[in-house]
Amino acid sequence: MIWSAEPSRFAGLSKGRARLGLVLLLVLLVATLSALMVPAPPAVSGDAAKRGDDQADVMLYESIVDGVRHGGNYYSVAANALRTGDYPMKPFVTFRLPTLAVVQAMLPVWAVIAMLYALAAGVVFAWFTRLKPAFARPPPLILAMVLLMGGMGAFVQSELASFHEVWAGLLIALSLALRRSDRWVAAAGIGALAMLIRETAALYVAVMFILALLEGNRKEAMGWAAGVALLAIAVVAHAHAVAQVVRPLDPASPGWSGMLGFGFFVEAMTLSTALRLAPMWLAALLMGFTLFGWAAWKDGAGIRALATFALYAALIGLFGRVDTFYWGLMVAPAILVGLAFAPDGLRDLIAAAFPKGRKITVTRLTP
Repeated sequence: MIWSAEPSRFAGLSKGRARLGLVLLLVLLVATLSALMVPAPPAVSGDAAKRGDDQADVMLYESIVDGVRHGGNYYSVAANALRTGDYPMKPFVTFRLPTLAVVQAMLPVWAVIAMLYALAAGVVFAWFTRLKPAFARPPPLILAMVLLMGGMGAFVQSELASFHEVWAGLLIALSLALRRSDRWVAAAGIGALAMLIRETAALYVAVMFILALLEGNRKEAMGWAAGVALLAIAVVAHAHAVAQVVRPLDPASPGWSGMLGFGFFVEAMTLSTALRLAPMWLAALLMGFTLFGWAAWKDGAGIRALATFALYAALIGLFGRVDTFYWGLMVAPAILVGLAFAPDGLRDLIAAAFPKGRKITVTRLTP
């Protein structure tokens, strides 16, 4: 073992399976390089005078919160803001659920920022507690925490406090860190809250529900299902309320059939994390090793994280458009932590694929 306190998931594999694993890793790394061929979103100018162009969606949500704070009805305010900005208003999912805007409207701005920072700090502490037993000594733990910080850069920017994916992404990361087979209630509750802020968090909850069922934890599975039931009720009420404020001539969404593929997921994740500072080819390969590292961690959180990333990769690759790359924020906070598990995983995979020497069995004969 190089970093971890325990062997990786790939330790002890048969030679044939290990070699197949190496082939699959190579395929994964090649697939990440498809990020070089997908279109990139428009570059941010960085000019304060052009914030309306750089952060149009952020300003939209800020205006909605401000309207509700001054006594407006959420749906009327949101409809006017969307109409003014020439945003699509059909189908009803073009309207965000009112949870975040209503809560923020009830609080002063400084309190909202404080809550965001407190949530981010909670995510860091929860992952520190979860990762500490996984590493044999302090250096790899420190590296893992640095990687965690690298995934959370966008989540401690006060100007993004009205962005739904920022809050939902942090809540998903917190839920994943807190979940244990014998302590899942808080994790399920936090997952439900994430869904009420951004309904696409239901993908994460679906992963947790399915894996709980497969592991035979029926009570836990029902806990996650209860959150989905709550979301369903909220979505039905939301759709009804949206129908009351949408006019026949309001614009409809162009759809969400981007079909940009796995490379777009990789690009979205690099843009959402500190990997954006690296050349795209290097960032893409590191993202591949990140996913490999999560697969290598022999812990329930590792397989749950990997399954969650895979499901969001499918969502973003199939339905994401160039201007919706920010969907990657839903899983960005903790994703880079997987790199900390990659060295041991790679070492164990190579050792299993190419064992050194012959195994000699000595048998003692007793007359």
